[in-house]
Amino acid sequence: MLEIQPKIIFLGTPEFARPFLQALVDSDYKPVLVITQPDEPAGRKQQLQPPPVKLLALEHGLAVAQPKIQDELYEILTQSQPDICLLVAYGKMISPKVLSIPKFGFINVHPSLLPMYRGPSPVQTAILNGETETGVSVMQLDRKMDHGPVFIQKKIVILPIDTNQTLHQRLAVVGADLLLSTLPQIINQSLKPQAQIESQATLTKIIKRDDGLVNWQKTALEISRQFRAFCPWPGVYTQWQGKRLKIANLSVLEADFKANLASGTVFIDAGGQLAVACQTGAIKLERLQLEGKNEVSASDFLRGYSNIVNQVLG
Repeated sequence: MLEIQPKIIFLGTPEFARPFLQALVDSDYKPVLVITQPDEPAGRKQQLQPPPVKLLALEHGLAVAQPKIQDELYEILTQSQPDICLLVAYGKMISPKVLSIPKFGFINVHPSLLPMYRGPSPVQTAILNGETETGVSVMQLDRKMDHGPVFIQKKIVILPIDTNQTLHQRLAVVGADLLLSTLPQIINQSLKPQAQIESQATLTKIIKRDDGLVNWQKTALEISRQFRAFCPWPGVYTQWQGKRLKIANLSVLEADFKANLASGTVFIDAGGQLAVACQTGAIKLERLQLEGKNEVSASDFLRGYSNIVNQVLG
């Protein structure tokens, strides 16, 4: 047990942050308050839905605050006077005056090997770029996004089958363990953070729904990475007969096919499977959903829309 229990406030919002909060609750570092983003409307009925972190906090009987603006956050922290704030995917930048409140500042866990892949989409971008490894960084927040000095990092391998979802899940488990093992050294100041090498920094962008549009002029491998990076959101899609055709599952076609087909051309491969020619290689379509219709297997789709063969998508 700790001789002195630090006063901790945890800030986080999405599913990725839940394992971190759970690890804190199960340890000597149970937070006195959980701060998360306000409930947001979701679904067809646009009913307010609480963030995943809020639901977990309430399950454990933790106090929850959901400030809408920085002034509210400042007021909450000023009243609480925490020793340290732990932030994981909170969803908003923290203002300088808020950063200065905790004795040991704000400690953030970022899912990349900083200074690579700063910003909002480090996991998706690593997959898109064909990286073979990534990791988590425990860092001190400063005034710039993902810019502060790093206490410790841990690498993991990106598996060929990893999607945005599965890689996030694995990084969360690794990150939660790393945060817990590092916290005592941060609090007793035996571990000093090291400044990032600015010349090596790269920045990621906010992923939008339109980023899921497939460009058939790319290689089959690039399109496969796009599918993995955007699974489950925003997913990937193409256009056919003026409608959005969502590709719910796909794979790279390993067998030979007619190399003279134009990129985006739909064909039947040697195994009788629905496929699309790319700039290099081809993609096998496994599950599809035409705009306004239910998701079906590619074979069922072909039975209903056999005229798609030999047409060019996009």
